[in-house]
Amino acid sequence: MLSMPICKTPDGRRAVSLKSTLAITLLGIALPLLFWLCTWQGWPLWLCGFLLLPLAWRRNGIISGLLGWLGPCVALLGVMALLLRSSVSLLYYPVLVNAVFLLAFATSLFQSQTLIERLARRLDPELPPQGVRYTRKVTLAWCVFFVANGSIAWWTTTQPMTVWTLYNGLIAYVAMGAMFGGEWLIRQRVMRRA
Repeated sequence: MLSMPICKTPDGRRAVSLKSTLAITLLGIALPLLFWLCTWQGWPLWLCGFLLLPLAWRRNGIISGLLGWLGPCVALLGVMALLLRSSVSLLYYPVLVNAVFLLAFATSLFQSQTLIERLARRLDPELPPQGVRYTRKVTLAWCVFFVANGSIAWWTTTQPMTVWTLYNGLIAYVAMGAMFGGEWLIRQRVMRRA
């Protein structure tokens, strides 16, 4: 079941499987933890660049448009780290991720359907007008989140590695979880009123 396609491309080809999507996602999440491990063990941090190379293939599958370029861009950071034998480029991984997501969410505000509305319509194709308004507000809220999170991630690139790893490897994920959880709670309240 884990290897079944999670979607089809427009021409009907098989897209990325759930198994490979999960593996690639875990690779991206593991970067800050691997930084901490390398620091603790005294290994060269630029070796973490190998972790980002498989993300180049993330462009295929359910991610498209601007978000589809995230994997290849992140993989370039990994290549830079390996070629230069320096971990400096890897510190910008969370900044790049937040910037690309901000750009994708923000540009969708100027389209007929926001990114969040497109996701919501997968669950409810007949989304009512109040649902459309709500998804637009959620998209805007995520834009604010990506600005704040990306700014803090940028700031951590100038701090000691323990600060970078603590924020980007723990606090940012807790903040994202709080954002998802908070939005879910608000959505439940909005749906009860409708």
